[in-house]
Amino acid sequence: MRKTSQWIRNILLGMLCALVVQPTAWASSLLIPMDEAQANHLKAYGITYWVLQKGGEADWLLNYRGGSFMFKHSVSYENELVVRGVSYEVISDAQAGQILSQIAAPDANMDVMHLEKAPKVAVYSPKSKQPWDDAVTLVMTYAEIPYDVVFDDELMQEKLPKYDWLHLHHEDFTGQYGKFYASFHNAPWYREQVREYEAVAARYGFSKVSQLKLAVVKKIRDFCAGGGFMFAMCSATDTYDIALAAEGVDICDVMFDGDGQDPRANSKLDYSKTFAFKDFKLVTNPYTYEYSDIDDNPIERGLGENNDFFTLFQFSAKWDPIPTMLTQNHLTTIKGFMGQTTAFKNRMIKSDVVIMGETKSINEVRYMHGTYGKGTWTFYGGHDPEDYEHRVGEEPTDLNLHPNSAGYRLILNNILFPAAKKKKQKT
Repeated sequence: MRKTSQWIRNILLGMLCALVVQPTAWASSLLIPMDEAQANHLKAYGITYWVLQKGGEADWLLNYRGGSFMFKHSVSYENELVVRGVSYEVISDAQAGQILSQIAAPDANMDVMHLEKAPKVAVYSPKSKQPWDDAVTLVMTYAEIPYDVVFDDELMQEKLPKYDWLHLHHEDFTGQYGKFYASFHNAPWYREQVREYEAVAARYGFSKVSQLKLAVVKKIRDFCAGGGFMFAMCSATDTYDIALAAEGVDICDVMFDGDGQDPRANSKLDYSKTFAFKDFKLVTNPYTYEYSDIDDNPIERGLGENNDFFTLFQFSAKWDPIPTMLTQNHLTTIKGFMGQTTAFKNRMIKSDVVIMGETKSINEVRYMHGTYGKGTWTFYGGHDPEDYEHRVGEEPTDLNLHPNSAGYRLILNNILFPAAKKKKQKT
């Protein structure tokens, strides 16, 4: 009996110790704050994606403490938060209920977006190494969000529909090789790109790279029409629409495709085919590092690193959940950053486009969103949110130095967006 009693006492003592050492074992939910209290905003998206990937679900608390996340507590989730250095709070059922009640109040500009499934992510990017880095792949790698790299072969072979979300790397969809000819046509990487692109075009029966890129653009258009989510930055934004508008028109000069461009190309553009832009004119000089007048160039902008900022729009969370999700942040004023395509002239944006970030003083747009068919697209101007003027050949940005980047958060909003349970938009 004594041995049995001692055994029972040991068990009870062990249970008591477990309660003292691990009080969170009985907790209800984990709250990931996304306001200034968060130590690593970028990895917070990655941990939320990881929870979805593990079969869990999460709530995105729109406009609550910077767009916080909340999910049911588990020891494995909490351990992963600790390992990744993401700030969190353990809260009870009652506390979680109070938060949800606060959000549900009719006069509160907040809402709950339930996240159900981790989206399958693809990045459209050349397989060969380019002498610049891509902000989206940098931040997905840092946040530990998995993705597949796809390019022209995969799209021409109809592999795109198996993905939920597609990012367009800093591609030139016009077939002019980024208009780098003047500065880099003798560089090994440039010559390799020309060789690679021409080989792929020939493989699919195209005599010109511009024809291949138009076919790819149409595949992406169909992906959006069928319900896909497309995100593009920098030159992939305007060159995507230029390719659509220039269908059937030769806009490439002799060094790009072996023959001259159509001298009447600008008069033949069809803006009805584009996603975002209208009334633009092409920059036809092949030695000029610019595609069209869509982009607000440095001389027109009159801004420098010290005064270049843009402001996020504030949307009604309960009535406009989509743009609200895409603009979640702990800051509303974001540092500007340059790219081959830095910003978009407001007057060249179609009226049905939702503008989400702008520099109003100079009438330019930095961040915008729209729908096409059953899917959506988002365009974000600039190259790297934490490198103001990222040049060809420079080292990639170390995001360990920028874990709270508001500019990079906008990218990650888009990646989680497809995970949301669809709500009918009210406006």
